[in-house]
Amino acid sequence: MQFIRERFDYLFRSTRGLTLVAIAVVSVMTALWGMLSGPMVEWGIRDVVVRLFGMQLVQAEREGRIIMLYHTIAMTIVAVEVYIITEIIPMKRHEQTIINATITAGYLTAVIFGMAFAYWGQNFIFHGLFLLGQSLVFFAGILLSAALWPWKKEYLLPGDSPYAHTKGGVDLERAAFFVMAVATLLSASFGAVTGSYWGNGHETFLAEDLIRNPFKTYLEKAIIGHLHIMLTLVAVAITLVVGRWLKFKGILHKIAMPLMIVGTIVITFGALSVVWVEWAHTTIYVGSVGVMLAALLFVIYSWDMLIKEGTVGIEKPTFWQKIQALLRDPLKFGPGWQMVFMNFTVSGVGIFMAVKLTEIFRVWPHREERITLTGHWHILASLIATIILFYFADRSGLKGKARQWFGWLVIIMSNLAFGSVTVFSMKRLFVSEIEQQNIVNWTMLLTDIGLATVLFVLAIFMVWRLIDLLKAKGNWQTEHRAEIKKAAEDELREQKQKMEELQKTIEEVSK
Repeated sequence: MQFIRERFDYLFRSTRGLTLVAIAVVSVMTALWGMLSGPMVEWGIRDVVVRLFGMQLVQAEREGRIIMLYHTIAMTIVAVEVYIITEIIPMKRHEQTIINATITAGYLTAVIFGMAFAYWGQNFIFHGLFLLGQSLVFFAGILLSAALWPWKKEYLLPGDSPYAHTKGGVDLERAAFFVMAVATLLSASFGAVTGSYWGNGHETFLAEDLIRNPFKTYLEKAIIGHLHIMLTLVAVAITLVVGRWLKFKGILHKIAMPLMIVGTIVITFGALSVVWVEWAHTTIYVGSVGVMLAALLFVIYSWDMLIKEGTVGIEKPTFWQKIQALLRDPLKFGPGWQMVFMNFTVSGVGIFMAVKLTEIFRVWPHREERITLTGHWHILASLIATIILFYFADRSGLKGKARQWFGWLVIIMSNLAFGSVTVFSMKRLFVSEIEQQNIVNWTMLLTDIGLATVLFVLAIFMVWRLIDLLKAKGNWQTEHRAEIKKAAEDELREQKQKMEELQKTIEEVSK
């Protein structure tokens, strides 16, 4: 019993343990539901999985199942980011505990009953519990926003701080986290309002199926805006997280944080105003410039930091020595590189599509444009997932050759997969339909190899964590004890502050 109690305590009462559980949930869902699409259909694996697990796959309900799957995965990823934020951003211990407990109950309820409703028969009690889970996740977001309030006196920065701040000492990085959290709540509300009209003026659809429909209802537009901004805000959150992880500061930080704050506000307004105004996409482009510039400044800072750290003791490092220093740690190099690579597979493609939409893409068959849009969203989501993995692997204490193999395999093979998908989606620019088969075959093969390798590496990493969890004195115990110590120190500090404030009040009253 002691064995079980200690590990349960770690998994569900420590931030690192909660993060591990959520990543394990996403990993299992990716592995299982990944068997239902792609080459798995052609190889007959999907039929085996469906029969083995007793899934009910009615073709007419396909869109609804996909929407449920996306929402459950998205909420789990959001939970991972919330755990990380509550760990790295100063806040009261009781605030961290309540936020983590609420979002854990929420996403697990949503995942379990949402998937049960979608794939094992439409029991509407399960759907109600899925909505309950979503509501708890939303409430956790409200609690997080309150905890991140940047104008609290105890979180003000001194005037000589190397981090971005106002003249009054307001921490602009904390403000960026706060704006992101509030924008996420607002954007989630758009999806919730539309969902409340399901079957009463609104029907299930996939956004990519409506791209050439000239007449879209307000509710359909709301879902399209909701889809775009939620993924963007998840990307903003992980950018801020890795900036905190790699100690982003100095002049570049002081430029980047205002850009991130303004960019997040503008892009959120633009995405949600798609419902009402025709020029909403122009607003999105303006906001995207701010967010992308902030990310670029982080990349410049982080790579410069890695080079300087790797060339300490060398008076005049050569170009090759600087490259070696930059590439010596794939987990810390990876986030910046994936953000750069994102410009070639996501941002660049998206901007090109917007500029040449009527001239090129609307001339293509509908299927080709649909493939490009679907690939665009999936690549962005997957790149965000790899950056989360880099952060978590580093926090998990991955070292030595295992760290090198894990980092470089994830970087190289994910880039191979996403680059191949980009070529596949844009193939009509350089090959005709009658001559495309060779390109299709190679890009699909490379995509499958890349994704399979990333998933295999992730599986090995999760098995390593499982084996470590079974050890009496594993890395999990070190993490847990360190967090217990930090929590105790934080509580003592809070008590000391309260006592000082109480003593000050008593002295003032006595006077």
